[in-house]
Amino acid sequence: MTTSPERPRSHLFYQSRRRRPLLDQARGVYLWDVDGKRYLDGSSGAMVCNIGHSNERVLEAMRRQMEKATFGYRLHFENEAAEKLAEKTAQLAPSGMERAFFVSGGSEAVESGIKLARQYALAKGEALRWKVISRFPSYHGATLGALAVTGYTPMTAPFEAMMRPMPKIPAPRAYLDGLDPDDPATGAHYAEMLERRIVEEGPETVLAFIVEPVGGASTGALVPPAGYMRAVREICTKYGVLLIHDEVMSGGGRTGKFFAGEHWNVDPDILVVSKGFAAGYAPLGAMLAQDHIVDAVLDDGGFIHGYTYAGNPLACAAGLAVIEEIENQGMMANAAKIGALLKERLKGLMNRFPFIGDVRGEGLLLAFELVSDRVTMTPFPASLGLHDKLVEIAYSKGLIIYSRRTRGGYEGDHFLVCPPMIATEAHVDEIMETLTDSLAGLEAEIGPLLDRSA
Repeated sequence: MTTSPERPRSHLFYQSRRRRPLLDQARGVYLWDVDGKRYLDGSSGAMVCNIGHSNERVLEAMRRQMEKATFGYRLHFENEAAEKLAEKTAQLAPSGMERAFFVSGGSEAVESGIKLARQYALAKGEALRWKVISRFPSYHGATLGALAVTGYTPMTAPFEAMMRPMPKIPAPRAYLDGLDPDDPATGAHYAEMLERRIVEEGPETVLAFIVEPVGGASTGALVPPAGYMRAVREICTKYGVLLIHDEVMSGGGRTGKFFAGEHWNVDPDILVVSKGFAAGYAPLGAMLAQDHIVDAVLDDGGFIHGYTYAGNPLACAAGLAVIEEIENQGMMANAAKIGALLKERLKGLMNRFPFIGDVRGEGLLLAFELVSDRVTMTPFPASLGLHDKLVEIAYSKGLIIYSRRTRGGYEGDHFLVCPPMIATEAHVDEIMETLTDSLAGLEAEIGPLLDRSA
């Protein structure tokens, strides 16, 4: 949907020339534009607003902090909000992670994690370690350092001359490779790709392996196959490679656990989180690391890194209030319960629409993928732009979903359906009704291209 032609020219520099309606207000799982149209936030923004919009207890906590101080530079003062949030985050984090470094977003968190890893290697006298292996496809952020470990060609190709691209291994997309994700042999198959790449690169040069425990936008809520997460942990330990969990999207309770890595009882060496960490109430992220890593870097002269807004008291007050709401309102349990219901309803759409090839995810981090042939998993021609068309159809009907190209950025179409963790069965009904209507509209448009024999 586009706005009326009477709308004045915007002086903001957006990513494209597409205009959207002017936002008026947001409450719970809904947003309203200035014309009064209501939208169900079926993707929590960009999988950010985990606790829903305009939670009064979070807003009140922010008001209290604003009356005290909105900024105190971290080299001049410690602040109570940051100290309390760090203590709470350490309680939620894997064993051995007792300290947090706060940032303003996911890209900053990833940058912080890979820079800490490098400084740790230097502190240990292992200066040859600098390579950070990641997966293809993957997305780890928009800054040059985070892009270097990102595997999403349209986003990385324009900037390759300005950065040092890092080694990649295939993401464990068993559904595309015709493998059984519940078979431990499948997990071992993909994990062995990491070991082979470490050996090829030279173990003494490999610094870290960064992985999303449950995939984000680039892979569409990809859940790793059986045994994969444990196997990559063991491989990293074997070769002295640091394991970094990118929980920017999967952290904050959306999968039913505060950190998605908990589903496999696997502890990383470094963990980064953002998005749902403050749920959109303020720009906030965090990087945590095992204490021996932090201590080694601090003892070697300190962490040569920082941001002006690191540990901002207002953002930290918001983050602490968000976590309290998640715990006090039982939102993680609700994410697991409503997520299971929504996932089954999405799977049910496969009976109605033969061009839905896969439904996947954990908790309320869910996605479905379109294919032209369900047997071969052949994608639709990229020229059709279906990942954009379905989003626009749904948006016109008042449902917001999130899409990306499945296969490295140039082809394939998947859609994330990730409402806030306060979603109810009634909200699931509303999502499914509008999504079904939207898919029917898309089906009418692409009907001649469908392979009904699939």
